[in-house]
Amino acid sequence: MATPQPLKAPADFKIGVLTSGGDAQGMNAAVRAVVRTALAVGAQPYAVMEGWAGAVKGGDAIKKLCWSDVSSILAEGGTVIGTARCPEFRDYEGRHAAAKNLVEHGIDHLVVIGGDGSLSGTDEFRGEWPQHIRELVDEGVLSEEEAAKHPALMVVGLVGSIDNDMVGTDMTIGADTALHRILDAMDQLTSTAASHQRTFVVEVMGRHCGYLPLMAAVAGGADYVFTPEDPVGPGWEEDLAEHLRLGREAGRRESIVLVAEGATDREGNVLTTQHIADVITERTGEDARVTILGHVQRGGSPSAYDRWMSSLLGYAAVQEMLSATPENTPNVLGVRHNRVTRIPLMKAVHDTRAVKHLIEAGDYEAAQASRGVSFTTMVEINTILSTPPQLTPEPTEKPRRIGILHAGGLAPGMNTAARAAVRLGIARGWTMLGIEGSWKGLADNAVKELTWADVEGWAFKGGAELGTRRDVPEVEQFYALGRAIERNELDALIVIGGLNAYLAVHSMISERDRYPAFRIPIVLVPASIDNNLPGSELSIGADTAINNATWALDRIKESAAATKRCFVAEIMGRRCGYLTLMASLSSGAEYIYLNEDDVTLNEIADDTKRMVDSFAEGRRLFLVLVNEAVSKYYDREFLASVYEAESDGKYDVRHAALGHLQQGGSPSPFDRLLATRLAHRALDHINNQFNRGESEGVYIGQVRNQIEARLVKNMFEDLDIRNRRPFDQWWRELSPVQRIVSMKDSGKPAVEISIADADPE
Repeated sequence: MATPQPLKAPADFKIGVLTSGGDAQGMNAAVRAVVRTALAVGAQPYAVMEGWAGAVKGGDAIKKLCWSDVSSILAEGGTVIGTARCPEFRDYEGRHAAAKNLVEHGIDHLVVIGGDGSLSGTDEFRGEWPQHIRELVDEGVLSEEEAAKHPALMVVGLVGSIDNDMVGTDMTIGADTALHRILDAMDQLTSTAASHQRTFVVEVMGRHCGYLPLMAAVAGGADYVFTPEDPVGPGWEEDLAEHLRLGREAGRRESIVLVAEGATDREGNVLTTQHIADVITERTGEDARVTILGHVQRGGSPSAYDRWMSSLLGYAAVQEMLSATPENTPNVLGVRHNRVTRIPLMKAVHDTRAVKHLIEAGDYEAAQASRGVSFTTMVEINTILSTPPQLTPEPTEKPRRIGILHAGGLAPGMNTAARAAVRLGIARGWTMLGIEGSWKGLADNAVKELTWADVEGWAFKGGAELGTRRDVPEVEQFYALGRAIERNELDALIVIGGLNAYLAVHSMISERDRYPAFRIPIVLVPASIDNNLPGSELSIGADTAINNATWALDRIKESAAATKRCFVAEIMGRRCGYLTLMASLSSGAEYIYLNEDDVTLNEIADDTKRMVDSFAEGRRLFLVLVNEAVSKYYDREFLASVYEAESDGKYDVRHAALGHLQQGGSPSPFDRLLATRLAHRALDHINNQFNRGESEGVYIGQVRNQIEARLVKNMFEDLDIRNRRPFDQWWRELSPVQRIVSMKDSGKPAVEISIADADPE
């Protein structure tokens, strides 16, 4: 990796930031990052209050910001700098006033956080800017010398929209949190619906974009979903009723139907939730209740993802500003495959608005394709997962028997992966067998067939219904494992788990000559909160663990608010610092210590002095995160002791390990979707091996823009076994961002991070 270059702003460089359009959770994280990164590179940030209304108003609505102005906003919902509709900005006179007010503050660089309407208006304003400047000179407001300093308006857009409706970016600011809100509601509705064998019709936001209803349907196990990109055709009423009726016969006690707000049929008729509920009651005779989630989806504290990714986007926006020139095409910064990506602003807006026209033209296939490959794949997966078994076509291929086993430490989302594998396998005509108790359970013949109904409700359950163990079987146990595979006539094995699962399968593959029963396709599905598995940039469970850690750290910060305190928290991950870094970005921790960084005593001494000075200047809280195997010597207790020894009564010190709460609870929306996607791909790999007559052991995982499969026998080419982590850790480049956005005067410069140009899907 190339050495990152320091970022430095020219003298008298000013950056404005505004939030416009509907609010979205995570906007505050982006604003915070823009402000603090600007200060770190020597620029002066300004907040344009209340969106474009503040630009039109001017005066104290354009506010100079300092470091502390954006303190304690990371966990807040909404936008602290305000947003409002501004009819005046739609008129030339209003935009002219905005230009005057901005240039009077010396601002000709703007970071605009909003939806497609806000961004298209921004681009129109940018195009008019030279004309506004010339007119201001003619009006005597600006001198020729002043005008020459501001020849162009440079803008960078960040997409804030809970709908996730911007074409070209995987996720928009706020969408992940909105999905959290929807699934929280669905999980709670499911329990009351099951008690009464009742159907709930739930309206979620989305308008012209079906991301929220579709992903919520997959992650929450809904029976039916209405999306804008695929309006229902004639006969939908009977199709819906049949799905619900057969679902009951197959063992479902509850039914959830999701409806995008503004959903229509193919004739353009609006389908309200009440109309759909009435259809259900009329056709099935069952009571159907309506729940409209409304603005609950917009509110509340942002998810961990909407904090750390929005922080990266804010940091990157300032980086883009430093290199912007009047000749540059204005860009939106989005996210593709966990990397910050630049997209031409008006192309993004044009492509986004084109989806609505495709829907109106009846080209539903193209509308779905515009949302990206992952969207169309999820449409296919949801159709299978939600279809009752009675409607599954008769298999046309040789029947297969597939075993599913968990191994290694517990990871939230294991149940979701098993559920998806069972239902997707049954749809292929395969017999799916659950192995209880990991490898020992297989050796003991704890194997049972899993039906469609057996895995009902597993999507949102924490833990692992089949059980999991960390044990790696010894060679002496291989005979029993081989006999169990033969006894149960397993044609393939799906192993969902962490690093010990990988080591176990590697050992089995190595002994195939001695144990021919192991010569079956074996697919490893990555599930580990440590996110330390080879060939996979993200593993099932890691996102839930970050959210759990962030929740705990928010409460730790609240508990310390009444006094001056340094809190040292230990985060799981062993020798992999992924959880620690991401939890620090989402919680606003000032310091982090990772095993990968080879912490030295001199660094600890410098950090301690900086902390002491910070408390002397009035700081009330200092949060330090340590990954659990940071160092043989400099562990959490050592750091707490050093900080306390140097405190001289200015602050007290507490420390704690967050422990196993990071492994608990219902899996996050992202982990449910990742688990489902990986299970789907695991079955594809097994089927491909059947078709080719192969019997390989592979481990799959998402690497950049695709899910790859690599041979288990070559695993140690990817895996640093001494440190139990991959050689290539994509997230390491993000480490420098952490101190810049969290620690004032960190002593380290802001440096470039990679920003990719948009690539084809």
